[in-house]
Amino acid sequence: MSLLRQHSRRLSELARTTIAVLALVSAGVFVAAPASGKPNELTLPSPLRFVSNLDLECFKTDPYQPPYVSVLTRHINPVLTDLPEEQVVLGSREQLCVPVAKNGVIPPPEVLEFIRFVDLSCYRIEGITVDRQLRLTQLNPQLSDVPDKTVVITRPQQLCVPVVKNGVYPPPEVLELVRYIDLKCYLAEPQYSMDRTLLLTHLNQVLYNLPDHYAGVTYNKQLCVPVQKNNQPMPPYIYNIVQYIDLEKYDIETPVLPTPYNLQIDHINPDLTWLPTEPVTLYHGEQLALPVAKNGLIPPDF
Repeated sequence: MSLLRQHSRRLSELARTTIAVLALVSAGVFVAAPASGKPNELTLPSPLRFVSNLDLECFKTDPYQPPYVSVLTRHINPVLTDLPEEQVVLGSREQLCVPVAKNGVIPPPEVLEFIRFVDLSCYRIEGITVDRQLRLTQLNPQLSDVPDKTVVITRPQQLCVPVVKNGVYPPPEVLELVRYIDLKCYLAEPQYSMDRTLLLTHLNQVLYNLPDHYAGVTYNKQLCVPVQKNNQPMPPYIYNIVQYIDLEKYDIETPVLPTPYNLQIDHINPDLTWLPTEPVTLYHGEQLALPVAKNGLIPPDF
């Protein structure tokens, strides 16, 4: 067995053992009563701890056209709030993005309990070209050696909205956060190759049976930024986290799944829960979404 395979196996075993242990720890978190005296309450992580640990592998899916949905999108990150509101229509579904860990480094348990339920279904959209120049800084400590880059975001290509897989819903405190994560993904230019290989481990229980695998990270293609749909109200403590979720999508080279993987997804954003359950077939991971900060605006750690 090659050294690379041995290293992969050790990392995979460590990651899965860590996830299992943290699941037991988090079970204790659910039954403990916090200082507020309310049972079954989880404490929200800080914006920085949540965002910097959020890595999503985006799988190519079979095409699916939802019923006609037109939504008003409004930018909520402070760097982009001057951009105009925009009405967009959901086109064909293109991807399902699911939470992963990199190189066997599992998020801390109090963060993992939220991140492992971040599933986003991405639909093709069209819209206004913005031509906004931005400086991007990697937030995940494992990629701190990746230099800042300057890109220009141009036209919107996707709207990624929160869903659950196979009817597995998160606890109420987690649902309150993840159901408001809506990301508008823009084409970003120029494109730079990260040129590194990462080992990915699935964090959501529905996909635990999918094997750990290496992903060759190549060129950045999109910047996905947080938006609010239809001016729907959002609790301030939730808004304070969601407004900092900026994910840069890179193309990746990954193994094709041995057989297509079939799921069902349901929408959890309050404005989209009326949509029907969607059948989804996953083929292979085609992009990796990594957390970044724009123009030096680092999420607060409180």
